[in-house]
Amino acid sequence: MHIKNKRGQSTVEYILLVTAVVGVVIAFVASGNSPFQTQLNGTLNTVTQTMNTMANVFASSH
Repeated sequence: MHIKNKRGQSTVEYILLVTAVVGVVIAFVASGNSPFQTQLNGTLNTVTQTMNTMANVFASSH
């Protein structure tokens, strides 16, 4: 009897897993007004506003 030595996931399995995760993320983002997209947009807007505020603070201090 021949026992195959398992060394973990192969490269192909990792590629398939990453592709599936990316596909699910794209499906959520492209689905229109999903809660995920609404939350993502809100987070990105908050980060953008914070960065603009900090840029203005740094610009006015010089």
